[in-house]
Amino acid sequence: MTWLRDLGLGIRFAAAGGREGWARTALTAVGVGLGVALLLAAASVPHLLAERSSRDQAREEVSASRNADVPKSDTTVLRINAGTEYRGLTVEGFLMRAEGSHPVVPPGVDAFPGAGEMAASPALRELLASPEGALLKERLPYRITSTIADPGLRSPHELYFYVGSDSLTPATGGHRLAGYGDDTPNEPLTPVLVVLVILICVVLLAPVAIFIATAVRFGGDRRDRRLAALRLVGTDIRTTRRIAAGEALFGSLLGLLAGLAFFLVGRRFIGHIELWNHSAFPSDLTPALWQAALIAVAVPLSAVLVTLVAMRAVAVEPLGVMRDTGSRRRRLWWRLLVPALGLAVLGLTGRVEEDTPVDPYPIAAGAVLVLFGLALLLPWLIEACVGRLRGGPLPWQLAVRRLQLNSGAASRAVSGITVAVAGAVALQMLFAAVGDEFETMTGQDPSRAQFHTFSEKVTGDAAARTIEEFRATEGVERVIGTVETYVTKPGTYGEDEVTPTTSLTVGDCATLKELAEIRSCKEGDAFVVHPRGDKEMSDWVDETARKGEEIELNSSIGWDPGAESVRWTLPADAATVTTSRDPIGEEHWGIMATVGAVDPRILPSAQTVAQIKVDEGVKDVSEYVRNTAAGIDPGMRVATLASTERDRQYASVQTGLRLGAAATLLLIAASMLISQLEQLRERKRLLSVLVAFGTRRVTLGWSVLWQTALPVVIGLLVAIAGGLGLGAVMTWMLAKSVTQWWLFLPMAGAGGALILAVTLLSLPLLWHLMRPDGLRTE
Repeated sequence: MTWLRDLGLGIRFAAAGGREGWARTALTAVGVGLGVALLLAAASVPHLLAERSSRDQAREEVSASRNADVPKSDTTVLRINAGTEYRGLTVEGFLMRAEGSHPVVPPGVDAFPGAGEMAASPALRELLASPEGALLKERLPYRITSTIADPGLRSPHELYFYVGSDSLTPATGGHRLAGYGDDTPNEPLTPVLVVLVILICVVLLAPVAIFIATAVRFGGDRRDRRLAALRLVGTDIRTTRRIAAGEALFGSLLGLLAGLAFFLVGRRFIGHIELWNHSAFPSDLTPALWQAALIAVAVPLSAVLVTLVAMRAVAVEPLGVMRDTGSRRRRLWWRLLVPALGLAVLGLTGRVEEDTPVDPYPIAAGAVLVLFGLALLLPWLIEACVGRLRGGPLPWQLAVRRLQLNSGAASRAVSGITVAVAGAVALQMLFAAVGDEFETMTGQDPSRAQFHTFSEKVTGDAAARTIEEFRATEGVERVIGTVETYVTKPGTYGEDEVTPTTSLTVGDCATLKELAEIRSCKEGDAFVVHPRGDKEMSDWVDETARKGEEIELNSSIGWDPGAESVRWTLPADAATVTTSRDPIGEEHWGIMATVGAVDPRILPSAQTVAQIKVDEGVKDVSEYVRNTAAGIDPGMRVATLASTERDRQYASVQTGLRLGAAATLLLIAASMLISQLEQLRERKRLLSVLVAFGTRRVTLGWSVLWQTALPVVIGLLVAIAGGLGLGAVMTWMLAKSVTQWWLFLPMAGAGGALILAVTLLSLPLLWHLMRPDGLRTE
């Protein structure tokens, strides 16, 4: 009851403290509210990812459609992937044809689109209707008849479509689909990615906890003077501490309400925000009930505990307040013990094995101890450094003297950025060390070609036209275009007999020289191409490619009763050559022939493959290439050549880090700004006195800059050293080696930008406080 009485009294003081009291409480509420809003957003991430994955799986085909031949029925659908890219944006979609009167309909779509009709996502519909989407409109010239609803989309800004077709068949690449709703479990994260995710969570949430702990101590000087007045009328030390805790409790409770308001208001606009091509539906941003309850209990409890601990360093007496500074220096040994203990925990955890489940708790505990240990070390370092500074220009002396008198507020304000930068440095080192593991060399050569296109089985005539149209496309410099099919050795096709089969590649001489080591070529030539260093496969090619003998061009003979034989005689003077790699890193062997030797139009079925080199100086040249491909065949795939390929899970984790880091940096900036404004408000009378004695405003402005910069510079040095140490230990745990030691430089630049931003934003309040009426008192 005594506790409740004293806490209630503190709440009454905070609520009825006049304009000054409400200003202090408002600052605390805003600071705590920002931290609570970010905690609620972080707690919503698992639900967001689960909902996103659920919608993604709901529109995927059922696993039975992929693992077995689906019989045609009244509900089955033929479809082919018709996705594309547009100016760096991914546009996903399918070309579909109903095989009955009751076709299955994908989620979010009311009715199956008819031929030439399209169901489009709201973002795609908006893009196609805008001038920026004119080139994409040429690629998707269909009539939009419906809009895909939210259940059929991953995110509100996703570009997605379904197009109806009346010409799609299995022969042209149509895949039969029986239904939607993939129940295949997601692939688990690798141990390395688990470690990265653990460290990301610690790095992003630790500054939030420090920020909330800092916010509940706003206005400490004025509160302590009021508590001294209470001591004068007879309250004891324990009572004053509990009253102070009650004031902090009131501010934190208001902060909870403010944080809930910030979160709910921000959630309404989250669907309009897109970062790195990622967005979310407002309904996805919903924390679990137990997590919200934990935040609601932990934040006020932390506010009370932080205040009680802070009051131990303050002697509140009836005639004034004496802080534990100057005569009694901060102790260093226990501050060094905390990060050392964290490194020891990580070291004892041992290396993370590739096939062994990762225990997240010791890793998270070790990282937390290291980062919070750096925050504990910062006040001692700031006090030790500024205590030795003497002399200098007047603004410098004002800033140094202020820090020498009370460096606690400055160190608390900077502790958040120290922890965030240290964690960011460690994460960057870890990403650099493991990046090679998640990047594979594709073998592709983007200097020879930038795009690779391929279409499903078509007639040879259509394949030949494809190459011609690509060559006529604006910005295209060269096309390595081939018409490819499989050919067999004529003969009897029995059940127990393996028919010799090889590939036939038709192209012009320039193209064939890109695919094989051909020295001399003219129209009408043909070649037998052997793989490099594989005699067994070379013999198998020779079984089919018999010079001077007939070859069956219709590989369906023997298993398709309706197939008609088409024969061609391989010239007896065909040269035998060795294959070479094409721009996408593949080797072709079998038979190669020029158009003069084999007319592509006589091929019963074929696949057209084009590797395209473009002039990258032509604006939107990639869109011209994709428009040509869509005009030839809406199902034609266009892939961009790249020398390396990044793992999708690794890329997702990296995207999550970027989004979280952006939110955390905004919070840190807000933390420093609010703390700076609170310190200026506390010094209102002092600033007015200085101005009354003739101190120039420019001098005071520079003093504010130095007062912000000194702790930040010291904090950055601590963060860099601690981040490098944490990153080195975490890299050792993953059995990797540190590849880059200078990744802290961008973080140092961010710290400098933060100093300048906080100083500029605090100047209006500084000018306002430096007025003569600040000398008034009651």
